Amino acid sequence: MSAGRVSMVVAVVVMLLGSGGVASAGPEQSRSVVPGAAAPVVRTQAGAVAYAKAHPDAAPPRANDFRCRPNAAHPRPVLLLHGTDSSAYSDFGEIAPMLARRGFCVFAINYGGRPSTTSFGTEDVRRSGRQVAEFIPRVLAATGASMLDIIGYSQGANIGRYVIADLGAAKQVRRWIGLAAPSYGSVFYGLAPLARIPGLVAAVGPDTVSTALVQQIAGSEFIRRLNRGGDTVAGVDYTTIGSRYDEVIQPYTNIALRSRGATNILVSDRCAADMVGHFGMPYDRYAQQLLINVIDPGHPVRPQCRSVPLGSGIAEVVIGANS
Repeated sequence: MSAGRVSMVVAVVVMLLGSGGVASAGPEQSRSVVPGAAAPVVRTQAGAVAYAKAHPDAAPPRANDFRCRPNAAHPRPVLLLHGTDSSAYSDFGEIAPMLARRGFCVFAINYGGRPSTTSFGTEDVRRSGRQVAEFIPRVLAATGASMLDIIGYSQGANIGRYVIADLGAAKQVRRWIGLAAPSYGSVFYGLAPLARIPGLVAAVGPDTVSTALVQQIAGSEFIRRLNRGGDTVAGVDYTTIGSRYDEVIQPYTNIALRSRGATNILVSDRCAADMVGHFGMPYDRYAQQLLINVIDPGHPVRPQCRSVPLGSGIAEVVIGANS
């Protein structure tokens, strides 16, 4: 889940109030776009959010080049899946060119958007999953690859898992990496019972409480179904990279996958000084370096541990989204 247009506090309260139920968006209410407009590399989440707000057609730099052909060192293209109330550029404005410089063919899709808005990842996750599933064959056909890897941030991580487990992409995906993945949803600081108060969702409205937010609450029908019988699929490598200081996923242990063979990494376990949270994860240098070592194990880097204070960047993201 991205910071989007709401502050951390509002987002948490909204999601609590939302689990009473929101009608699923129909196909006519959900759109996907393959962004193609050239845009600059950004170094912060706040900068990416602000730029994306003014340029909703922005593509992550060096992403969606359908002339790209994988090389022997990096034979699989990488598909980037953004978070809630966000876009591919907002969440991957730095990661996409980083991967491209290392020789990967990089692709991204904006999924789950309402026609009346410029952000994405707000509509029924099942419809969003179908949009992503329909995009995968296009990437494979363009690149000539037989499989690809998925990097999903927040909701995008679960969309990737859904596509693999339920929509037939298991044979098309070799590696899945989840950044700040809501694998088992969130109980939001133990206040989830408030969500059962009737009538509040309708009162707040879909611009604040989206279908996708509701579907990511711990215990939701979508989360239960996603994890039924195990949370991984044979033949796919799974890795989560998360933070014990996640402002959105509570408890933070819900980030981890529980099936045997999945790898779960907490940033602070490797670098205690880095207290990055949910919103900052895609732009955290240490997390990026961990990601590189998972997606490109043949060319590892030595992650450089540096101090990231608790709560860093949240205020800037909120100001940028609402300015």
